[in-house]
Amino acid sequence: MSMLPPAFAPMTFGSALRAAAGRWPDKVAIRMGAQELTYARLVARASALRNAALAMGLAPGEKAAIVARNCTEYFEVAAGLPDAGVALATINARLAPAEIAAALEDCGARLVIVDAPSAAALAGMELACNPKILTLGPAYEAFLADAPAPAALPDIAEWDVWTIPYTSGTTGKPKGVLLPHRSRMVLALICAAEFGCFGPDDCFLAMTPLNHGGGLGLAAAALATGGTVEVMDRFDPLAVLERLHRGGISGLFMVPTHFQMIFALPEAERARFARPPLKAILSNAAPLPQAMKARIVPFFGEGILHELYSSTETGLVCNLRPQFQLTRERCVGTPFPFTEVKICREDGEPCEPDEVGEIWTKSPLLFNGYWQRPDQTALAIRDGWVSVGDMARRDADGFIYIVDRKKDMVISGGVNIYPREIEEVLLHHPAIADIAVVGVPDERWGEALHAFVVAAPGGPQPDVGEIAAFCAGRIADFKIPRRLSLLESLPRNSNGKVLKADLRALATA
Repeated sequence: MSMLPPAFAPMTFGSALRAAAGRWPDKVAIRMGAQELTYARLVARASALRNAALAMGLAPGEKAAIVARNCTEYFEVAAGLPDAGVALATINARLAPAEIAAALEDCGARLVIVDAPSAAALAGMELACNPKILTLGPAYEAFLADAPAPAALPDIAEWDVWTIPYTSGTTGKPKGVLLPHRSRMVLALICAAEFGCFGPDDCFLAMTPLNHGGGLGLAAAALATGGTVEVMDRFDPLAVLERLHRGGISGLFMVPTHFQMIFALPEAERARFARPPLKAILSNAAPLPQAMKARIVPFFGEGILHELYSSTETGLVCNLRPQFQLTRERCVGTPFPFTEVKICREDGEPCEPDEVGEIWTKSPLLFNGYWQRPDQTALAIRDGWVSVGDMARRDADGFIYIVDRKKDMVISGGVNIYPREIEEVLLHHPAIADIAVVGVPDERWGEALHAFVVAAPGGPQPDVGEIAAFCAGRIADFKIPRRLSLLESLPRNSNGKVLKADLRALATA
């Protein structure tokens, strides 16, 4: 049985900030507009919040939550409350009030820290967990100012739960993902080694929602490695391009929707911001279409785009490094350090090279399970390996290709069809700006393919016949969608993932 060594300090977000403050107390840790917070001040405020939480009676093992848009306080909350042994649920402030209330009830939050719009949305709502609701601003500042120093601090283990982000719910009800301190601190070290934009001399631009695992995890990695995080409250394509053009940003995290918004800008407006001084762009959350990569690399420059395969549950799994972006299509690269990957058939046996199967991963970056979902945890974790239901193949060189979500696979006439392959082909069609393909019930074939298309602005609207002609010779005939609906935009969650369950419901309505 393993035992801790006699001298051991757990890896936590709080301990990482204290170490950075010991090295550079007056260095700017967080910047948002004209507001700046040094490492010393960040640690002092996080410690005051920890003390206040303990003074109000919060005990290790209990839960708290934050419901707020991006702000500087997000980081002190993510350090201070877990330092009291209290796991922090990070809940999307853009959800409907009933959805926010459901997540708060699910985690049983005793303390909820909210921004002003969220406070208004929750006003008058009765919650069975009966939390203390604290609004950022004067009430929150008074809570910190009145905090007495505790007689003793709780012992925090690095495998204790740090945060509980809720899954995006593209295939069902959102689940609370239990993320331990250790997995995200090891992730920070891997980021420093892999991307070259996480370190004491770097500034990371955080403009994706901090309630998401990747949004907070990558920003926390920048702080844990001693860098600066510059925060934006939302993604605005022109504002982001202007900020990158001014310099001083080393890296940022973007999702495919962000790139779509950038390339939707008029060419003349966009061209003056080409090739900003950056070390790395990390793309994740949804597959990055090959047609989009062909625009990204010339615009932003060679040698900086990384496409990651990851999930909230697994952390980082694979990275397609910049030199392969235009030569290995639909590829997510090779596994990260300390990460093992296997691709298996339904019976658990390993797949042969280029055979499609379910992808499983084992690493120090994994989650602890789903909060109060033992059945879902048992499906995701088997013998120390984790799967989130993605189908993949590995070629003879060891490169991994994500084929599609297991739940999005279509079985038509007994044949497995992966919609992502079809979408990748049709995104090369000049009249198509965006597309999603789903399977719908069909009496003859079991399932049939239905394409939801967003037409390119100013061009003709494609029809089924035109799509069939374009696909001929590019994909097999049985993979060509025979049903089509035109939409102004595809339904997506706040992290940019297409809500295919909504499209299936629309197709069958």
